[in-house]
Amino acid sequence: MATRRCQVRLGGTEVELLPERGLYWPERGLLAVADLHWGKSESFQQHGIPLPTGVLEDDLERLSRALRTTGARRLLLVGDLIHSRRGITAAVRERIATWRAGHDVEMVLVRGNHDRHLKTLPPEWRLDVLETHTDEGPFRFAHHPEPATGRYSWAGHLHPVVRLSSGADRLRLPCFHLGPSVGILPAFSAFTGGVDMTRRAGERIFAIAGEAVVEV
Repeated sequence: MATRRCQVRLGGTEVELLPERGLYWPERGLLAVADLHWGKSESFQQHGIPLPTGVLEDDLERLSRALRTTGARRLLLVGDLIHSRRGITAAVRERIATWRAGHDVEMVLVRGNHDRHLKTLPPEWRLDVLETHTDEGPFRFAHHPEPATGRYSWAGHLHPVVRLSSGADRLRLPCFHLGPSVGILPAFSAFTGGVDMTRRAGERIFAIAGEAVVEV
């Protein structure tokens, strides 16, 4: 059944899977997203690879929509906020600063492997930075998908996607992959590749199909 938000219960706690490619924890007013890869298209363009513009703008608009529709008070960035140091051009830095100025939320970054490229993030982005993970209630949030003793882990890094087919039709959609001890968030940026996920015993997969989240 397709719903705009999909509620699941993990660790005795209810969270919502959003079609905007984020996780919302109503009890804490927390929105978690992973793998935004800000500046990725700009990095490729600097290497002479022609890519369409507007990727960052579209991603920022979707992030604004997720904050607006949930009413989240906190935004947790679960790694790979940026793609590379070269991609954080003056224009990118300024555009994100303008976006940040319009959102009165607490923002915390748990560094991912790509974030190591830029040791100091622009102060006007107003980010608190954690190096490895953060533990909150029954959950651990970390970039790499690894189990945590006594907690359910939320991670990113893999950019999970699921392949669906019906007759001659084939779809490859971003998804949430929920295992017994680790849940993997979809890449927030629309400009990413992905790892095909399959469902094994004890696992659940929720595909993002337009404005809906669908368990498959």
